[in-house]
Amino acid sequence: MGYTAFSPKQLDLLSWWLPQRETSKYDGIICDGAVRSGKTLCMSVSFVSWAMFSTDGGSFAICGKTIRSVRRNVYAPLISILRDIGFEVKEKLSSNLFYVSAQGRTNTFYLFGGRDESSASLIQGMTLWGVLFDEAALMPRTFIEQALARCSKENAKLWFNCNPEYPQHWFCREWVMKTKEKNVYYLHFLMEDNPSLSPRVLKRYRTLYSGSFYDRFVLGKWCVTDGLVYPFMSEDRMIAEMPQGEAEEYVISCDYGTVNPSSFGLWGRYDGVWYRIAEYYYSSRREGSSRTDEEHYQGLCDLAGNRKVTKVIVDPSAASFIEVIRRHGKFNVVPAVNNVRDGIRKTFTALKEGRVRICRCCGDALTEFGLYRWDSSGRDMPVKENDHAMDDIRYFVSSLEEEDEGVIAFAVF
Repeated sequence: MGYTAFSPKQLDLLSWWLPQRETSKYDGIICDGAVRSGKTLCMSVSFVSWAMFSTDGGSFAICGKTIRSVRRNVYAPLISILRDIGFEVKEKLSSNLFYVSAQGRTNTFYLFGGRDESSASLIQGMTLWGVLFDEAALMPRTFIEQALARCSKENAKLWFNCNPEYPQHWFCREWVMKTKEKNVYYLHFLMEDNPSLSPRVLKRYRTLYSGSFYDRFVLGKWCVTDGLVYPFMSEDRMIAEMPQGEAEEYVISCDYGTVNPSSFGLWGRYDGVWYRIAEYYYSSRREGSSRTDEEHYQGLCDLAGNRKVTKVIVDPSAASFIEVIRRHGKFNVVPAVNNVRDGIRKTFTALKEGRVRICRCCGDALTEFGLYRWDSSGRDMPVKENDHAMDDIRYFVSSLEEEDEGVIAFAVF
């Protein structure tokens, strides 16, 4: 594999723990800032190098939001580099761990996913010499605090890597704003700190984001969201014309409502791009009457027509509607992934990159794009209005990534 010379900020991250460095006095390190700034790879290499320098026979943890994300974002590139620089690596991924050996020392590194509150139980009972958190701001506080409690060895160090969220996020308040109190070293990264990015790539990333996403992902700020969630969707160039011919695959995504509107989107994949080619949007307030689960199911069938639909992704809280779909046995129904902020982030990037496109015929979805706004209270959540097509689109993008993170990488870390 080819390598580029490290930037000063990356070299600082790689060497902060060396005994001759003044920064070795810290109990840990926090790296935040822009996407694609090179902090993840440098931190993981530094983490393993520190572990091998300081300990023999120790146990360490590398944590990501999910096992798949930590394998993709940290483990896969890390293992290649470790072998290139002379470490011996023995993999045991069926047990989510690997061993690293060098100069007569061997240490064990465990992989963990901190998806939700229940994940904290996975790490209970362990004794760790150190832990690395990739995407720390996306993990539940209970998981991180449980992992920190496992680091009971005298010289244990804590490693945090993340992209910024909103200023009131617990990790910002309790760690980023309290680095002196926590005795952790703080490094803030910009895209320019990654020498492997060409001027052309830097320009592409700067034009990819706008609004609060630009402030967070490009400028690396912990900032409040405001205005439209997807402001760029007001531009005519973002609206697609209907593709010609049959799609390679069809999927339907559903946000189900009784009093609130029900919004179903029909998606077709053409040359690797997913188009929302038709929709079913029923508002009982607008139409003056409610519909039963069976009537909504008929709307689903009408939307699908004679097409072979691979799966129907449904709001996981719509238990009765999911049961109706299963009972009829016509469609493969899949409960949606329903993480609002993470789903919006992925949808924002998918739309901006053109991986997902909305056709002009989907008028209700396009109307909602012009109304869907962030809550001005600073909660970093959208207003719960005009969000039904927005939710079904988010379910679609999130479920695609959940199914195959290696094929569709909407999120950039």
